[in-house]
Amino acid sequence: MAYVLGIDLGTSSLKGLLLDEHGKAVASAQKDYPLIHPKSGYSEQDPGQWILACEYVLDKLKAEVADFTAQLQGISFSGQMHSLVVLDEDNNVLRNAILWNDVRTTKQCKSITDAFGDELLAITKNIALEGFTLPKILWIQENEPEIWEKVRHMLLPKDYLGYWMTGTMHMDYSDAAGTLLLDVEKKEWSKAILEKFRIPETHLPELIGSSGMTGSLRSELANRFGFEKEVKIFAGGADNACAAIGAGIVNAETGMASIGTSGVFLAFEDSAEQDYQGKLHLFNHTIENGYYSMGVTLAAGHSLNWFKDTFAPDSTFEELLEGMDAIKPGADGLLFTPYIVGERTPHVDSRIRGSFIGMDTNHTIKHFGRAVLEGITFSLKDSQVLMEQVAGKSFKRIVSVGGGAKNPDWLQIQADVFDAEIACLEVEQGPGLGAAMLAAVGLGWFPTVTACADVFVAYKDVVQPIPENVVAYEKAYALYTQVYGATKELCHELIKE
Repeated sequence: MAYVLGIDLGTSSLKGLLLDEHGKAVASAQKDYPLIHPKSGYSEQDPGQWILACEYVLDKLKAEVADFTAQLQGISFSGQMHSLVVLDEDNNVLRNAILWNDVRTTKQCKSITDAFGDELLAITKNIALEGFTLPKILWIQENEPEIWEKVRHMLLPKDYLGYWMTGTMHMDYSDAAGTLLLDVEKKEWSKAILEKFRIPETHLPELIGSSGMTGSLRSELANRFGFEKEVKIFAGGADNACAAIGAGIVNAETGMASIGTSGVFLAFEDSAEQDYQGKLHLFNHTIENGYYSMGVTLAAGHSLNWFKDTFAPDSTFEELLEGMDAIKPGADGLLFTPYIVGERTPHVDSRIRGSFIGMDTNHTIKHFGRAVLEGITFSLKDSQVLMEQVAGKSFKRIVSVGGGAKNPDWLQIQADVFDAEIACLEVEQGPGLGAAMLAAVGLGWFPTVTACADVFVAYKDVVQPIPENVVAYEKAYALYTQVYGATKELCHELIKE
């Protein structure tokens, strides 16, 4: 039986998922690594830790799977988006990687917006935010000129790992779309942006499709791990794009609601022509000539964790949410907005803050718990509504992944709020599954990602919306959408920058 390996290079750990030709998970391994916070708002990582973690994962899989080194045919990647790795002319790392969740670049974002205005949105389909790669490049130019003078190559995390494996430098379109340097429609580096900010195009890697082959595992590594045959390496994709194909988001009728610390509502796009005016991200997909739109809730699961830690620290999540189904939709008039760390979609507001609205003496902790779940789901619905209004989308099915898929009452809330069928994955493997699928397609096991998804992705626990609940939530959501405007000025006065 031949194998493919999907490597997910995340923010806190590297995970390896080994699959056979039928999409069955054979084994997995994980290695954590630390974040570095040299100052408040700074978030960095040592790329050398990714290499050590990958070596650990390969060694562990070799120890656990008897024919791993004989039957592994291909490796591909999923990677944390936006994070910047800079190398010198000898391909040595010059400084720690600046990560996607680093927020030191507000000044640089303003400079980018002032310099390009609407043209940036036309080229990259996104607005300048601290998470993207270009602001990090400008920060190095301005604050570490001695480093910038030595820079000859710039990569994203998974592409640095790919370079370590093959000795070649590539970047796929789905990850490149998150740099603010890619002309998303033309699928090429934007000369206008590069020239404006004095970035040599030679510093950037060759662009390639996500299932494109970037090389074979270097002989030194093949010997180090004892691989008996050629192991082909494929470009891979951005973590959200890989998570999407791993959830079967390969057509316009299926959306994805992903609830982790943050939340994502994601949908497939046939073209880059949709004008969301920067309120949603629009990126190239891992599917050839495909795209995806994505809205972000900054504090999704984070809101629930905060609520539990603050008001029910001695309860388990199961205890906190038990009996939720006995409370009517709308939590008997109690609304929660999950803006506890600001918000991304649709408001892009770092100074808005969360609130409970409508409290009275009849409300119990169960009402508050349900209101938190509903508020998180309402925030994700903001993205769904944008997609429906701007692009005319109509979702027949939404795949729920992450924390929102673990509680049956929350699944029903999602079905009722989104007014769509909610499905969960039979086995939720995350972005690593999408990475493995890209290797399978690259090897020719399947002609397309869609064909691979038909075999590798399976669903369970389908939940249908309840009509009377849908009506109740339409009214509650209409009130929810008014809270931002009603509290914005007050929050901005309270939260001074």
